[in-house]
Amino acid sequence: MNIFSILQFLSLVILAYFFIISIFYFFTFLLSFKGLITHKIRSNFSTPREILNAKITPPISVLAPAYNEEKSIVTSVNSLLNLEYGQYEVIVINDGSRDNTLEVLIKEFDLAKTSRNTNPQIPTKKISDIYKSRKYDNLVVVDKENGGKADSLNAGINVSMYPLFCCIDADSILEKTSLLKIVHPFMEAYTSVVATGGIVRVANGCIYQNRPYPLVRTSDKLLVNIQVVEYFRAFLSGRMALTMMDCNMIISGAFGLFKKQPVIDIGGYKEGVVGEDMELVVRLHHEMRKKKQPCGIYFIPDTVCWTEVPESLKILSRQRNRWHRGLAESLTMHIGILMNPKYGTVGLIGMPYFFFVEFMSPIVELAGYIIFVTSFYLKAIDILTFSAFFILAVAFGLVHSLLALLMEEVTYHRYPKIKDLLKLMASAVVEHFGYRQYMAIVRAKGIFDWLIGNKSWGLMERIGIK
Repeated sequence: MNIFSILQFLSLVILAYFFIISIFYFFTFLLSFKGLITHKIRSNFSTPREILNAKITPPISVLAPAYNEEKSIVTSVNSLLNLEYGQYEVIVINDGSRDNTLEVLIKEFDLAKTSRNTNPQIPTKKISDIYKSRKYDNLVVVDKENGGKADSLNAGINVSMYPLFCCIDADSILEKTSLLKIVHPFMEAYTSVVATGGIVRVANGCIYQNRPYPLVRTSDKLLVNIQVVEYFRAFLSGRMALTMMDCNMIISGAFGLFKKQPVIDIGGYKEGVVGEDMELVVRLHHEMRKKKQPCGIYFIPDTVCWTEVPESLKILSRQRNRWHRGLAESLTMHIGILMNPKYGTVGLIGMPYFFFVEFMSPIVELAGYIIFVTSFYLKAIDILTFSAFFILAVAFGLVHSLLALLMEEVTYHRYPKIKDLLKLMASAVVEHFGYRQYMAIVRAKGIFDWLIGNKSWGLMERIGIK
């Protein structure tokens, strides 16, 4: 077999890869759209106010790890203290911040040291002090040695009082009814539900101060608006479809609700990994399904958490590199699930999707560009095949993005201004000409960094939510 035959064969393989992915994405769109419409109709029969008035909501411990969050911590904690819910506590875990995060909390919320009992079922770094607010009975602040996000969440679990815990990033803001919506599956089927997650939306450009709900606007920065479209694809299309197929393998670290005892039973969040949120969910599937225990993990599309996203390409690249390293860790740590029918749709659909599509796609895409350009230069393929690759590569991503925007508009319509919708549509187009290719390089580098054992988190600079 000569070089021309090899290049032609590889070209066909890559074309087939993109074609199969396109078919899969179209299928997930149909499934997600059905799921969103069904959820929206069902939610009309059980509003958050009715759930609150029923007074049967299980108590929740809200855990907010914080590291160098002095710019946004007050806004975030205030939003948590003003949630519409029955019985809940807010536990902020200061993970040895080097800035004035603790001092800001002490001053703003009138904190005093307390001798609150802890239940150290999960080993963690040393807790220095526990504070309780004099202004808010349900606010607790834990000050501990730096150990990373996983260690902070484990410390919060040990300190928490209630059977459910909600993890949220300290730079994120929940809408007032978010807890009422995210807890609903637990109220319907407590024994079978292990975790639920909400949608994470982009706060940059929105105005939140002194409002029960944000004034939703797009940003003036193209990079931010591209991320809005990415989040729509990931949540409204991806996680909704995976939930419909009973193989959701991610609960975002920015916002998720968990039953506490199963998490304790498997040892809590795993330290030393950069994707502790996905790894925990995959491990729950792995351990509980192995024991034939129910492991319902669901995405709730109208449960909203607003988060600040990077506004510079440098910071965004660090974030996406870390996300891909975390994905690689989670998949390889639990590779025994892959194509294993004992794990149901998690083994036969969820794991293959994350491995062959999410994990492998940057390598295949970059290889495709190299192979097709080389093949065309050497005249191993004709202009028709060459054009087909680039059209297919761009078209399947573009259509996926526009369909995700369509789902958002038809269901939740959080961007009411035509100007904002047009900006998002333009961003959905522009991202496929330069941005997407650059992110493929960033994610491919994430695979390389994972292979050489890079565990760094990377500096995430914050501007603060307005």
